[in-house]
Amino acid sequence: MTLLEARQVTVRFGGVIAVNRVDIAVNEGEVVSLIGPNGAGKTTLFNAFTGIYRPQEGDLLLFGKSIKGLQPFQIARRGLARTFQNIRLFRDMSALENCLVARQSSRPLRYLEGLLPYAAGRRGQREDLASALAALEFVGLADRRGAKARSLPYGEQRRLEIARALSTGARVLLLDEPAAGMNPQETKELMALIGRIRDTGRTVLLIEHDMRLVMGVSDRVVVLDHGLKIAEGKPQEVRRDPAVIRAYLGRRDDRASTD
Repeated sequence: MTLLEARQVTVRFGGVIAVNRVDIAVNEGEVVSLIGPNGAGKTTLFNAFTGIYRPQEGDLLLFGKSIKGLQPFQIARRGLARTFQNIRLFRDMSALENCLVARQSSRPLRYLEGLLPYAAGRRGQREDLASALAALEFVGLADRRGAKARSLPYGEQRRLEIARALSTGARVLLLDEPAAGMNPQETKELMALIGRIRDTGRTVLLIEHDMRLVMGVSDRVVVLDHGLKIAEGKPQEVRRDPAVIRAYLGRRDDRASTD
């Protein structure tokens, strides 16, 4: 079952085409990596999926329904959450508070609980707390729940971002360069974490430059270059694709003679 899909999506900024008629389909329980050189359009596509940008052409679907034109909070409430390339935690809040904010903002009924009977309102709060604690436990930060986000080591901040996304209850996660700045041991732990996320039945679309991570966790890999999708397939297939090799090496002058 396809949970997340881009159909002929084009995003322009003035005369610059950042994403050019791209098709992507991510199926339930998959980890799909989106790779390509800097400026290929990867984060632009993420921003389109999450409502930050609206494509000029094409459509975006979540669980088979169009999300094109929806606000980010509306998309989040439909079951999609993301992390960012640059860490965007609430730095002066604790790890637990970061997860609670994400959990509460993802549930529209949260704003009505003040009107509910006392017991019902407290039940909602208990559910939020349980979800936030479960997310911290899942990423290995349960014992750090009271620590302010800014006091955490870099690798733990990265994991807290993932815990915050999990706290929303989203079934589809978009992870934007989660290994950026990590040392080899932290990257190895991240690979294991992404595997555990897939084992829960969640779906992951991942942007990453660390090819060891990409090759180790991905069911499929999609490659963008200058806004165009140039390859898609299993990791080992994509690794050997001549168009992908040229894109990463920058030997674009060979394209006319070999394609």
